[in-house]
Amino acid sequence: MTAFFALATSLLWGLADFGGGLLTRRSPALTVVVVSQGIAAVVLGAIVVATGGWSEAGPLLWFAFAAGLVGPVALLCFYKALAQGPMGVVSPLATLSVAVPVGVGLFLGERPGLLQVAGIAVAVAGVVLAGGPQLRGAPVQRQTILLTLVAALGFGTVFALIAEASTTLTGLFLALFVQRVTNVAVGGVALYASVRRGAKALPEGGFPWGSLPALAFVGLADVAANGTYSVAAQHGPVTVAAVLASLYPVVTALAARGFLSERLRAIQAAGAGLALVGTLLLATG
Repeated sequence: MTAFFALATSLLWGLADFGGGLLTRRSPALTVVVVSQGIAAVVLGAIVVATGGWSEAGPLLWFAFAAGLVGPVALLCFYKALAQGPMGVVSPLATLSVAVPVGVGLFLGERPGLLQVAGIAVAVAGVVLAGGPQLRGAPVQRQTILLTLVAALGFGTVFALIAEASTTLTGLFLALFVQRVTNVAVGGVALYASVRRGAKALPEGGFPWGSLPALAFVGLADVAANGTYSVAAQHGPVTVAAVLASLYPVVTALAARGFLSERLRAIQAAGAGLALVGTLLLATG
């Protein structure tokens, strides 16, 4: 069960990242974040009302609130790093986020077996290689590396927090709703501040009404990924769930290959193969 939901998480996050990347080519990144998360918040609010999720309100929601605060900061650092430095360096480096939930799992007493340890090592190496690490070229600015590491720490922290935010299905809906409302609030403040500094909130043609379905998909896929990860982490070892969920860069690369006809470099294809081997080791261990 853990492997199934964790792999579903990687699929959903990979597709959400792919869709978000396409949308940010036409609209400001902050606008994409706020609108997509806002749509998700509306849908989750309706689900919470329909399921009576308000009855699950309690201290655990502080974990969801904290995840909502950290998430937008991590995402903005990641986007800024991608804008400043080579994607072939930034993207693989961001996968270090898996160290946070794995570390939490080990701290809480989880001890994966030898086969699972091998699977973790192989899968993480595969994810890094699937990102197409740039081993040569112009030096990367120190600020870019710092931003990427902050983003990785933030993503990993969200992993760990959302896994602790609920214990029931209705409570999970409420936790995800709180997280998304907080995301929108933090992103909205950042968007307002950027507009005050002279940045544009909308593309040249005005609000991208034609992109609403894609924005909704990105927001809802991100929400669903958080939900499936929470279920995976609650029903099995966090160390296994976190590593399998971190396979999303492989999904993004394959989506780019399928929809945009982007060719995978040999190192990326090898990384995808290693990720698959690591997944099999984890699932059977």
